[in-house]
Amino acid sequence: DSATFGVSGPPLFGLVFGLAILLPSITVAVRRLHDRDMSGWWALLWLVPIVGGLILLVLCALEGTKGPNRFGPDPLSAP
Repeated sequence: DSATFGVSGPPLFGLVFGLAILLPSITVAVRRLHDRDMSGWWALLWLVPIVGGLILLVLCALEGTKGPNRFGPDPLSAP
């Protein structure tokens, strides 16, 4: 914030940006977990310091299930 606005104090820009991307980030994580046929509640792993975020990162990076699962059809399969 001080580099952008030349003002020292609370990081207002960073706080606003963090709040603005919070809901979309959770939504994308839940969607990715659904692609893996996992419950969206697994997204709460980010609450576990350090290890939880790493586990969630690995889960989101792994390939999704082949074919349809309980959350719907495979988004990468041909129509």
